[in-house]
Amino acid sequence: MAATPVILSKKSVRDISASGKRVFVRCDFNVPLDGDRITDDRRIREALPTIKFLMEQGARVILASHLGRPKGVTPEFSLAPVAKRLSNLLDHFVPLAPDCIGAEVEALVAKMKDGDVLLLENVRFHPEEEKNDPAFAAQLANLAELYVNDAFGTAHRAHASTEGIAHILPGVAGFLIEKEIDYLGQAVANPKHPFVAIMGGAKVKDKIALIDNMLPKVDKIIIGGGMAFTFLKAQGKEIGKSLLDESNLDYAATLLKNNPDKIVLPTDFVGTSELTETASTQVVADTAIPADKIGADIGPASTGRFAEIIKSAGTVLWNGPMGVFEMKPFEAGTKGVAEAMAESNGLTIVGGGDSAAAVDQFGVADKMSHVSTGGGASLEFLEGKALPGIAILQDR
Repeated sequence: MAATPVILSKKSVRDISASGKRVFVRCDFNVPLDGDRITDDRRIREALPTIKFLMEQGARVILASHLGRPKGVTPEFSLAPVAKRLSNLLDHFVPLAPDCIGAEVEALVAKMKDGDVLLLENVRFHPEEEKNDPAFAAQLANLAELYVNDAFGTAHRAHASTEGIAHILPGVAGFLIEKEIDYLGQAVANPKHPFVAIMGGAKVKDKIALIDNMLPKVDKIIIGGGMAFTFLKAQGKEIGKSLLDESNLDYAATLLKNNPDKIVLPTDFVGTSELTETASTQVVADTAIPADKIGADIGPASTGRFAEIIKSAGTVLWNGPMGVFEMKPFEAGTKGVAEAMAESNGLTIVGGGDSAAAVDQFGVADKMSHVSTGGGASLEFLEGKALPGIAILQDR
């Protein structure tokens, strides 16, 4: 099901005249690598509509991104594999600059012709990037006349290439940011009911702001993953050696007391003594988790119940896995949720991060209405926070 558009209040690439202009485009090419092989190129593919649009307009397109968390210039974090993949996807050679600032880069930019694309080297090779250093931002801005932010995955960070540069150049949103806001905004502002939020992951504290913002809007909140055990403990149940966020027991108890009809907890779990690929497991009830066991996944009864709720929803928003899905013995719960979403006729939105990795792993990403490219950014947006990389862009 398609989203009813939630109009982004910021100008986009549609609102600028880019012909013959040097346009600095901040993308999120922070892709997973195995050596120099890209194992998932979704973030590159999601940037293509903006890049192609600007090329067709006759812009001189200067692409920038970070990759990983390098400490200084680190060859394994070079964007060279991205330049190669971009060249293939665009069917147009995309050279990689030796740096993102400096005389050599300025010379390459000066030689660009209308429709050309240049990829700058990793902006995080410079510590000034994450410090949002004004002088560094000015050096980036000196390369171009217009700025486009299409890096939703880093829009929650006020860095030089995501926020600082837009204090100098006129800044607008790319198509990916528009798409992200359309879908995530739909879930927040105008969801079709029943509206179901699925929350997993390790600790309650990581999801408090999200729960508080979503609770008035949703019909049901399904809670799985490690955070479920804090809720069970708040009910007085024994959780063995499972994860416990002790500092938020009172929060969990209050939430359960005030929202008994909205919060759905697992009733069984996959218990184990060790988190390994060859671990032996047993299904245990929520009231009978052995003292020496870890709950590493939701059990089959919970998976089936969650699936029924998901399939009958008008809107489903998923943020966080149901267990340690990266390991075969503990993947069934997360896989069941992913497959139920794939079968849903409602609007299905996956909030990036581990949830996005899960729908990829289980081969159902293309059956979702939207898979966000931003883990932290989507979380902060859904929490109701302003994202600095979007807030700085020009208003319509």
